[in-house]
Amino acid sequence: MKILVVLAHPDRKSFNHAIAERIVNVLIKNRHDVTFHDLYEERFDPVIPASEIRKNGTVEGKIQHYCNELSSCDGIIFIHPNWWGQPPAILKGWIDRVVRPGVAYKFNENDSGEGIPEGLLKAQIAVVINISDTEDDRERSVFGDPLENIWKKCIFEFCGIKNFFRKTFRIIVTSTKAQRKNWLDESESITKNLFPSTK
Repeated sequence: MKILVVLAHPDRKSFNHAIAERIVNVLIKNRHDVTFHDLYEERFDPVIPASEIRKNGTVEGKIQHYCNELSSCDGIIFIHPNWWGQPPAILKGWIDRVVRPGVAYKFNENDSGEGIPEGLLKAQIAVVINISDTEDDRERSVFGDPLENIWKKCIFEFCGIKNFFRKTFRIIVTSTKAQRKNWLDESESITKNLFPSTK
């Protein structure tokens, strides 16, 4: 399978980076074709210009390359922290610029303005791994788990991906070395289960 892995965290020593490294290594070991992007390392520009907004807008070569990777992959994995109930701005900008009309979704010609999309992504599964400092009960009861809604309903289902898995590791700020090791092992197990070996 062609798997697209996107990481969004500015600190190379972060636990997000450790998870991404473990996941990529497992995917490669299981003989998948892996494309990996560290958006901060690549200095991705999250600011969408007006010229890109329209379906037939002008898209620069680098963005088109991301679009081609997204539209051709069989599986997608995003790794990022929960910041204010949202992905980091750099990843939100990647979504704005890459998950675009004509690539990830389209509106049917007979659409009467209600905005019901037809998903275009061929990926069979989408996975999101989050790090958070908010307890699960508080995340759901107080905040309504906005990341679940953003990724599952507003992005993946909108773009035609029904098979969605999300895992959040918490509380990272007070976690022990043993807990983090267990979380890394769990990340590996999740990856193996969702993307088994192609041998």
